[in-house]
Amino acid sequence: MMWKKTKRFSQIVACTMLFCASVQGRQKDVPWNHGRLVVSEENRYLKHEDSTPFFWLGDTGWLLPERLNRDEAVFYLRTCEEAGFNVVQVQTINGVPAMNCYGKRSMTEMFEMESEGQTETYGYWDHMDYIVRTAEQHGIYIGMVCIWGGLVKNGKMDVAQAKIYGEFLARRYGSSPNIIWIIGGDVQGDVKTEVWEMLACTIKSIDRNHLMTFHPFGRTTSATWFNNAEWLDFNMFQSGHRRYGQSRSGELSAPMKDNAEEDNWRYVEYCLSMSPMKPVIDAEPSYEQIPQGLHDPTEKRWEASDVRRYAYWSVFSGAFGHTYGNNSIMQFYRPGIQPAYGAKKPWWEALKDPGYNQMKYLKRLMLLFPFFERVPDQTLIVGANGERYDRVIATRGVDYLLAYNHTGIRMRIDLTKISGDRKHAWWYDPSNGHLEYLGLYRNGEAVFEYGGWKKGESDRVLIVVDSTRHYLDPSWTEIPAL
Repeated sequence: MMWKKTKRFSQIVACTMLFCASVQGRQKDVPWNHGRLVVSEENRYLKHEDSTPFFWLGDTGWLLPERLNRDEAVFYLRTCEEAGFNVVQVQTINGVPAMNCYGKRSMTEMFEMESEGQTETYGYWDHMDYIVRTAEQHGIYIGMVCIWGGLVKNGKMDVAQAKIYGEFLARRYGSSPNIIWIIGGDVQGDVKTEVWEMLACTIKSIDRNHLMTFHPFGRTTSATWFNNAEWLDFNMFQSGHRRYGQSRSGELSAPMKDNAEEDNWRYVEYCLSMSPMKPVIDAEPSYEQIPQGLHDPTEKRWEASDVRRYAYWSVFSGAFGHTYGNNSIMQFYRPGIQPAYGAKKPWWEALKDPGYNQMKYLKRLMLLFPFFERVPDQTLIVGANGERYDRVIATRGVDYLLAYNHTGIRMRIDLTKISGDRKHAWWYDPSNGHLEYLGLYRNGEAVFEYGGWKKGESDRVLIVVDSTRHYLDPSWTEIPAL
């Protein structure tokens, strides 16, 4: 069946299409103009072949191929681009067969669509093609989860079928510049491992130009099962949706422990400690406006300050980027659809949520400084570090340091860890990108404390830079848009 759009949403789409038409023909510096994505030499980050750094800022648009029509897909992907996202993770199929909003199935069913008086064939995979091409026009990579993990777990695809399907996907999308292959999909790697191995190796045997990873089950990481696999270019973990103390004893896997559920920085440290070291990313943290613990809609919801914390904690711990999620957007909820996880807001209204529109400030910050020299360094924090929400996570390059402070707790920072006899310092507000210059500091230890802490509003990044470097200026009130 065709989903009915509200009049208001139709007007939004129409305005977006007019805007797109007005900029049509302008040359855009899309990422792949810099060459394909590869792993950088120090095995921590991603870059393009011409050495342009790539900071992954992803959105979880899981049901995009199934629930959005063409106009809606254009509107969504255009909005993602405007909000700074450069990756959208999708479920290529979430059923066997999957069905899209046109009622077309992912196996063999097609339908006749009238277009300008001519009959055209437009099936499930034609719609997927359209989404990939539209994302390409907006400079967005499609993180293509080939098949959702639960389907394989329940026997919907065996080894022989995985080979056929892998060949189909690789030949259909291997020439698209904006594909990142994601094996798995919310599943442990020791479930039907032989199927995942066949799917991954088949795709890689045909398409050597695109990176590949594995999306694991909640509170687990791909590094547990596949860190040594030749086909796995970088690790993913899913820190999940539970708050401190919400897991049952013995339920958590390495590197988690009881009452540490929200400490997504632990996954980063664990993955980067493995040999061979591979880049790592939190591909599914707690979603904005999803119930804490996921399954009980009466629970309180994760908010913008929480999604900021997950993002800065993981990146400052050494992740090469971050994926955001939103309860309504990931399932593209609208009135008339049975919601999952207590979603209430139409997906196009959720695109206005604060967390969704604050992720770009992280990307701007990380691309401001020398990218590949950056390392996590908790020794920047003098004395005992805090626990849980008081945990300060710090990272640095040769001549700059960054420290994320979620609660405004007083912190003493060792400024000798970076170059320079004198250092400029700023507070950076992750909620709006505002910069506040603090002054010039002599080398040594210095105390920083953000006063007037208020829950959900007072998280800050401390920026300290060698005074002889000019990455940003004391007169700036924000970091310029990319």
